[in-house]
Amino acid sequence: MEKIWFKNYPKGIPHEINPDEYSSIVDLFEKSCAKYRNLPAFVNMDKTITFGDLDRLSRNFAAYLQNVLALKKGDRIALQMPNMLQYPVALFGALRAGLVIVNTNPLYTPREMEHQFKDSGAKAVVILANMAHNLEKVLKVTPIEHVIVTEIGDLLSFPKSLLVNFVVKRIKKMVPEFHISSAIKFNDALKIGASQSLRKVEVESSDLAFLQYTGGTTGVAKGAMLSHRNMVANMMQISAWMSQELEDGVEIVVTALPLYHIFSLTVNCLAFMCRGGKNLLITNPKDIPAFVAELKKHRFTIFPALNTLFTALCNNEAFCKEVNFSSLKATVAGGMAVQVAVGERWKSVTGSPVLEGFGLTETSPVLTCNPLGRGEQLGTIGMPLPSTDVVILDDDENPVPQGTAGEICAKGPQVMRGYWNRDDETAKVMTRNGYFKTGDIAVMLPDGYFKIVDRKKDMILVSGFNVYPNEVEDVAVKHPGVLEAAAIAVPDEKSGEAVKLFIVKKDPKLSEQDVILHCKQYLTNYKVPRYVVFRADLPKSNVGKILRKELRNP
Repeated sequence: MEKIWFKNYPKGIPHEINPDEYSSIVDLFEKSCAKYRNLPAFVNMDKTITFGDLDRLSRNFAAYLQNVLALKKGDRIALQMPNMLQYPVALFGALRAGLVIVNTNPLYTPREMEHQFKDSGAKAVVILANMAHNLEKVLKVTPIEHVIVTEIGDLLSFPKSLLVNFVVKRIKKMVPEFHISSAIKFNDALKIGASQSLRKVEVESSDLAFLQYTGGTTGVAKGAMLSHRNMVANMMQISAWMSQELEDGVEIVVTALPLYHIFSLTVNCLAFMCRGGKNLLITNPKDIPAFVAELKKHRFTIFPALNTLFTALCNNEAFCKEVNFSSLKATVAGGMAVQVAVGERWKSVTGSPVLEGFGLTETSPVLTCNPLGRGEQLGTIGMPLPSTDVVILDDDENPVPQGTAGEICAKGPQVMRGYWNRDDETAKVMTRNGYFKTGDIAVMLPDGYFKIVDRKKDMILVSGFNVYPNEVEDVAVKHPGVLEAAAIAVPDEKSGEAVKLFIVKKDPKLSEQDVILHCKQYLTNYKVPRYVVFRADLPKSNVGKILRKELRNP
């Protein structure tokens, strides 16, 4: 297929990057810390840690993992925290110890945690105290041997650290009681590690860096195996794509999206680390007034976000009238489609156009993006990043004529090694020529830009998070009053899409509230059905398969 996008590729942007310029994330991290040692790396709740601080603290944590917990290269460690200073310290410390990171959503229910910990074989977990009570419920049936507990204020300056932890625990009652006798405090681990030596672990580019979990057609979350080379490649691709606008050691990136999500992990945490940028960590972006108050303190330059966050901020009067946008160079969107009206409103408020991109967990994640300051087109996903080959294929894996809709497939150094312990699932998403099948239907426009027009999979995308119908349905039918269930996506102004659940009753007395309360016991909030509809029966094929398509288009 002719690479039409090359004709209009942004000037000054290379078509290729060298994914082997750094041997690993650790190599890149250590060189960045040496280069930008005295510059701020992360700031949270008015506490700043420099690259030098991050180097020292992550070294201490790595030494603790290596010497006290005796974790070895290749062992998996789960991180279950919102955006706070402890996250990058634990992240880079674990990588320096040669471990594989298993990012876990802090809002997971015990059921979801159990699956991810079992499937990954995680031996250790760093968890926020607020969620430790859920871990306690499943700890004995998981392979986890070591629990490190942290509180929100642990790395803040004294006495604010004590005050924040006291308010969160005693005043706001946000830390339910838990009893894990073997747990150690995060700060104690750092103190112990400071007195230990760290043996350098030889981390190679082909080694696993992350098991990043994502859903699947079966509804069972699978671990995408992302190597150090995958992640380094995408970091360099992103950096090259924006190289004309970025200045080393100057950028301030707003990190409101959770770092455990692949978009924020790569774009915010890693890509700007290699440019000496400062990450402004927002622990609770749902608290819009507090979020806006934080934004007013900083001359931020880069703002990655989702459609839902753009909407929430633009509906806040203080954000529109009191925040200084004079330094804002780029607004980057991913995770879900940006509605045209939302993008236009954002530009009118901030003066910054929204650069929409596209990618998946399995691609580290970015495949395409609109160019900055060079003809961005709202409603498209832009063009492929350097060293990324994108094609549009039909159901027989043949290229379609330009302008014809087909499945968007990609090949590049950022594409995962496969799914953890699931060769069968890996085979399903790869073409015979080695392209990754994204499951999204797109067209290539005459100027080489790509536009998503439909979704091939039944996946539901809620505020950038994947929700798979099978998982919701499996939980729903556990209720004794439910005979059959089918979940679909419906448009939602705030979250892009929401879950709509169709139910065939076994118990005539079953109510919508009964179903929702049941689902809340087993599913993270964004997976819980927003709407429940009762029907006498569900449409089925001649072999008995429920036809979700007919529910979407009655």
